[in-house]
Amino acid sequence: QVQLVESGGGLVQPGGSLRLSCVVSGTMFRIDNMEWYRQAPGKRRELVATITRRGTTHYADSVKGRFTISRDDAEKMVYLQMNSLKPEDTAVYYCKADFYLDGAHWGQGTQVTVSS
Repeated sequence: QVQLVESGGGLVQPGGSLRLSCVVSGTMFRIDNMEWYRQAPGKRRELVATITRRGTTHYADSVKGRFTISRDDAEKMVYLQMNSLKPEDTAVYYCKADFYLDGAHWGQGTQVTVSS
């Protein structure tokens, strides 16, 4: 059974940094795109960052220059380095992985709260 487990969320002051991690287990299928989404209270889930199997990255305009997505295929992990955090970055952050021949799977989410 495929599992994605996020970690690294927490409470941080504005201007601070956090690094989210997501580990994939329970599958031998190739992982194609890996992504981070977030959902703030009362808002729709939005795509934050994407990294393809070849390492190409894409970011939402709201996080460009502040967030960095990376992956380690040997460890089946994806990371999101978040710098210069703002209160509007407060949300539950989810990782998502697209598996060759097995579709998309999601993690359970990790809370990020940016507040003084």
